[in-house]
Amino acid sequence: MKLLHIDSSPLFDASVSRQLTAAIVEQWRQVEPALEVIHRDLAANPPAHLDGEILQAAGLPPEQRNPRQARELALTEALIEELFAAEAIVIGAPMYNFSVPSQLKAWIDRIAVAGRTFRYTEQGPQGLVADKPVVIVSSRGGVYSTPERSAADFQEAYLKQVLGFIGIHDITFIRAEGLGMGPELREQALRLARARIGEYLAEAA
Repeated sequence: MKLLHIDSSPLFDASVSRQLTAAIVEQWRQVEPALEVIHRDLAANPPAHLDGEILQAAGLPPEQRNPRQARELALTEALIEELFAAEAIVIGAPMYNFSVPSQLKAWIDRIAVAGRTFRYTEQGPQGLVADKPVVIVSSRGGVYSTPERSAADFQEAYLKQVLGFIGIHDITFIRAEGLGMGPELREQALRLARARIGEYLAEAA
């Protein structure tokens, strides 16, 4: 199995989402020793955010593209090919200001491409990516999974919407929330998240 492992937190070793995605991958290897992992670190090597030069490149003949446009189109194609090749995906997605890190948003903007990963039809948009299991580690300083706070969660709802838009609906969220609400709640959140990882992989085995 080919697994695409995506990290997006710029906190690196201090990142909870990175610790948990690493735990998922490590335990997945134990379940499936032949697992082939592609690690895409969006903080260490962030894709450029879309700008006018990048957006215009796709509409130009290859000979009219400048060197940066050629490089950026090649990167976009590489990211899309990684997505298509993966049979499962693990995404580390910390909540930043109620949504996702800009590095993760930049990746999404590169892989959500009309005619490649989705298309518009007379019946509406159609995803072109084969459905596959996606595990998203959703780390939050506060608690947003309650009915009272869910309206402020633009992180999980956005990821579910955009992945569904390109054809991926088999999505599991593993939450570690309340991380900024004191050491006791933080430890409890990490313990529950690690237990959920074990449950998920046991179910998937």
